[in-house]
Amino acid sequence: MVKQGLSKPLLGKVPVGAGFPSIRPGLGGRPPGRTGIPPVLSGDTMTEPIKVKIKQDPRAADLPLPAYMSEGASGMDLPACVEEPVVIQPGHRRLIPTGLYVSIPRGHEAQIRPRSGLALKHGITLLNSPGTIDSDYRGEICIILANLGDAPFTIQRGDRIAQMVFAKVERVELQPVEEIDETPRNAGGFGHTGIETQ
Repeated sequence: MVKQGLSKPLLGKVPVGAGFPSIRPGLGGRPPGRTGIPPVLSGDTMTEPIKVKIKQDPRAADLPLPAYMSEGASGMDLPACVEEPVVIQPGHRRLIPTGLYVSIPRGHEAQIRPRSGLALKHGITLLNSPGTIDSDYRGEICIILANLGDAPFTIQRGDRIAQMVFAKVERVELQPVEEIDETPRNAGGFGHTGIETQ
């Protein structure tokens, strides 16, 4: 039985948010990743990964830490740290905790992205995709999941619900001017080139 009031409709203001094997059929489970982070293959050389401190809440102590699931994977899968199954009705959203906290080096960010298998098979995605974790954020990583499918979807403890990708961030200095340079495109946007192959 689905409990009433578990989800909120996709209307109104949406909050700004912010290796796990799956035994559930249809979730696209993969074998568990390595506990350590392997060096990154870049061309013919191996580069050492950046160091990111991670804290696991005691309530998530039974869950494995995020891990890359393959040598070439860009993102680490994130677990659902829910105490009991959570049902997301079609057209509704839920904020799902992970029990994880990170300290990201300055000049980097963590991007939270949907998982393609959940999106294709169940219509489960992230509303603020990609979500951004800034280098000075120290709160818990929580995932805004939305059900765009046509059937209720149940999240179990430990389900891999999203992926976290680390990336460098460029800082800019804005320079106010009276005019900006023109281009052949100028203000063209929102499909101005059409959809047919040229």
